[in-house]
Amino acid sequence: MRIQFGHSFNKIISIENLLKAWEEFSSDKKKNLDVADFSFRLMDNIIELRRDLLDNNYKHADYQAFNIDDPKPRIIHKAIVRDRLLHHAVHRILYPFFSKTFITDSYSCQLRKGTFKSINQLRTFGNIVSKNNTRTCWILKCDIRKFFANIDHGILMNILEKYISEEKLLWLLKDVVESFESRPSVGLPLGNLTSQLLVNIYMNEFDQFMKHKLKAEFYMRYSDDFIILSEDMNWLKGVLFEIKDFLSAKLKLELHPDKVSIRTLSSGVDFLGWVNFPEHRVLRTSTKKRMFNNIEMTKGKNEVVQSYLGLLSHGNTEKLQGMVRDLSSVPFSTTIGE
Repeated sequence: MRIQFGHSFNKIISIENLLKAWEEFSSDKKKNLDVADFSFRLMDNIIELRRDLLDNNYKHADYQAFNIDDPKPRIIHKAIVRDRLLHHAVHRILYPFFSKTFITDSYSCQLRKGTFKSINQLRTFGNIVSKNNTRTCWILKCDIRKFFANIDHGILMNILEKYISEEKLLWLLKDVVESFESRPSVGLPLGNLTSQLLVNIYMNEFDQFMKHKLKAEFYMRYSDDFIILSEDMNWLKGVLFEIKDFLSAKLKLELHPDKVSIRTLSSGVDFLGWVNFPEHRVLRTSTKKRMFNNIEMTKGKNEVVQSYLGLLSHGNTEKLQGMVRDLSSVPFSTTIGE
């Protein structure tokens, strides 16, 4: 028996929650023209949104698509301000509940989690499995193919219905889920706050399978990337078949065929932008090139340099940190890397 979501639809669409959601959403966007325009008649817009939701007249608008290249080429879909406000209102109420259902070792898009908590836990797991580097630690690393684009709407709604019984709330969530398709009844948009939560709810089914059915004690996941550590390489080869079967049968997902590997931790495991070893980690070559390109394009802008110095502080990168500091003060007519 799964725990049930206790909050109501009315809690999500309350004026109080919508105003708090607006504060969170707009805090770093007030100079954006669309946000400023919505803010000019803020209370009128919030009251109108709430009325449409109460009367079942709300309908999510279409998205604006644009391309980004960092960290890799992707298409982001941006909702209008009114819909993004609603995303935040939904997230404010649903996240505290659903986060309690997630496993400890799920790290993406969660408070007090993130990339560096994840790679630090990888080191901890590696020390345990290898008995402090006295035994071989094998790692199965996998990546789910076109993750957001392959989330099945029907399966997602069935999962949500296991936790939520209120029809009005399910109606609202269904409208948000079905506001985007990469193909009929499939796909969630990159860029939505609600998408980040919904994919974790979706993948929690897999996380629970890994921890409780397969008894994979040293399993961890960050979005569509996950790893399992073990002393036994043959056991990892065996569970790989069960992993593929579960993803296909239960979630209609598949592993990226070129991004599945089994290797030792001592040989270096590429995970979340870093190549991780038992006692140190180094920045992935592609991450390094992208970092230098971005510094060059922004002409050594202080905020960019400081951001990358923060990133580099999490690994064995003393030489790189020195190079980045130097680049912040050299003429950018010089070609980086020569």
